[in-house]
Parts: sequence; C-alpha cells; structure tokens
Amino acid sequence: MNTRHSARRPLWLAIAAIGILGSSIALAAGGPPRIGPGTMPLSPTEIADLKFMREEEKVARDLYLALDERWGSMPFANIVNSEESHMTAILQLLRNYRIADPVAGNLVGEFSDPELQSLYDSLLQRGEQSELEALRVGGFVEEADILDLLTAMEHASRADIDQTYARLACGSRNHLRAFAATATALSGAAYTAQIMDQKAVDAILTSPQERCGGPSR
Repeated sequence: MNTRHSARRPLWLAIAAIGILGSSIALAAGGPPRIGPGTMPLSPTEIADLKFMREEEKVARDLYLALDERWGSMPFANIVNSEESHMTAILQLLRNYRIADPVAGNLVGEFSDPELQSLYDSLLQRGEQSELEALRVGGFVEEADILDLLTAMEHASRADIDQTYARLACGSRNHLRAFAATATALSGAAYTAQIMDQKAVDAILTSPQERCGGPSR
C-alpha cells in the first residue's frame, strides 16, 4: 500500500475498518505537467490527488449505474449524470496539466488502482443486498468523497484545481442529502454517518440544497 495515501486518506481508514483493502500500486504522472513562466510544476502529491480523484469519481459513477439497474431508486439515476460531470471536470484538469488519465480504456467496473477495484467490488456486493443498503452505500461513497476532496484541497496550490475540488465537494454534499433523505423515507430511521463525524453529517443534512455551479452539480 502507498504509505503516503495510507497516512492521510480517510477513505483508506474506512476501507481498512471493513477489511476490504487490497495491494496498492504506485501513482505516477503520465508526462510533464504544463507550466508557464514563473510557474512551478505540480507536486507529486497534487498529481497523485488528481489521478486518485478521477478514479474515485468513477467508482461512484459505476456503482450508481449498477445500483440503479438493480433497484431503480430515484437518486441513482439522477446522480449518475452528476458523477459523469465530476469525472469530466477532473479529466479536464488532467489534460490541462498533461497528466495521463488513469481510467483511459477501462470499462464500467474496471479500475487501475487495485484498492479502488476492491472497494468497488465490495460496495457493489453490499449494495445488491437490499434497496436500503444500496442507499447507504451511496451515502458511504459521498462521505468518503467529501473527506478526500477536502484533503486534496489542502494540498492544491493552483486556483483552478482548488476551485474544481470545491465544486465537486459541494455536489457530493447534495448527493449525500439525496441518499440520506431517501434512506430515511424508506426505513423511517435517521441517517447514521458511516465515515464522517455524525455532527458534520447532520450539519450537511439540516442545511439547504446548494447551488454548486459549473460541472459539479
């Protein structure tokens, strides 16, 4: 496992807690980042973050495609399109900085990072157990996405990258609201946080739907 990721990513802590970690691969840039006069190239951490977020958004999109086909629950069909736009937003940054796309050529449900492949397979199996569990899987993914985006924002030194992450985090908060509301309507029970602090989740769920702008809605 990449020790830099294991030390900082809350998603990996969550995966370890449910015992679905696999082996890791090194994250490398696919070419020199684009730089201008007086501009430093992206750091290895910034490059790794972009590549990781591209695949993590694909995990969300591919899971929601499969779970929508299985259950036909309203949030999945709507959020799939949003996750596609999240992937496109990260892809544009990869292209801008001349970084290889880690999901190029991968089919739905296929991932270059073996840890994300293991995560996808495990969450898909969990989500196929029941419609309610599928909605909770959606909540899990959005909580993890929010935490990872916030971590990536701390590392970002470029306004375009930071702003894109902020828009995607906004979109993920809206997605979490949708999954939590539908799960509560189905079960009659309040949504319980799975990775994030419960107070932080409650603050999101009790606040209004946000207008995120750009491609991250």
